[in-house]
Amino acid sequence: MHLFDNLDSGNGYKVRLLLAQLGRPYEWTNLDLDAGASRTPEFLKRNPNGRIPTLELDDGTCLAESDAILFYLAEGTPLLPMDRLGRAQVLQWMFFEQYSHEPNIAVVRYWMSIAAARPRDSVIEARRNAGYEALDAMERELAEREFLVADRYTIADIALYAYTHVAGDGGFDLSRYAAIARWLDRVATQSDHVQITA
Repeated sequence: MHLFDNLDSGNGYKVRLLLAQLGRPYEWTNLDLDAGASRTPEFLKRNPNGRIPTLELDDGTCLAESDAILFYLAEGTPLLPMDRLGRAQVLQWMFFEQYSHEPNIAVVRYWMSIAAARPRDSVIEARRNAGYEALDAMERELAEREFLVADRYTIADIALYAYTHVAGDGGFDLSRYAAIARWLDRVATQSDHVQITA
């Protein structure tokens, strides 16, 4: 397998973390997104949307969208429940991550710690407020359980850990989230855990 990625990307990090925890070997290419590396004709053949991460499978098939990649790789492992409800609950949190969490927490992190230019303060504040709403929802859930689904570590935790653990880079104050803090520690102590950057 070959992962096309960017080291700063939390979406790419999800895949790198899962691959490490599954012990799956793979090749890796760090694309310079600022230089347009994901918009070349060669890359667009792999992913017409021109985004990372993109995983090229051994047979040359390419799979895009980080959470779809997680779902594919976790099939048949303890990181994806076998029962119908458990699988749906994993998808529920992964959809939440892409709809309510990532567009706010990840985007503000990018603006504050990576991007060369920032939007108006009012735009940042609106996204940050929406990010806090997502964190509030996670806090309520994690106050009642150790992990998000099935009382065990799953790809739902990986999907949400990726940008939650670096939310401080975007100016999010995680000190008010005791349950999330405990969950972050639990995720970080899973076997074969890797950091977001090399």
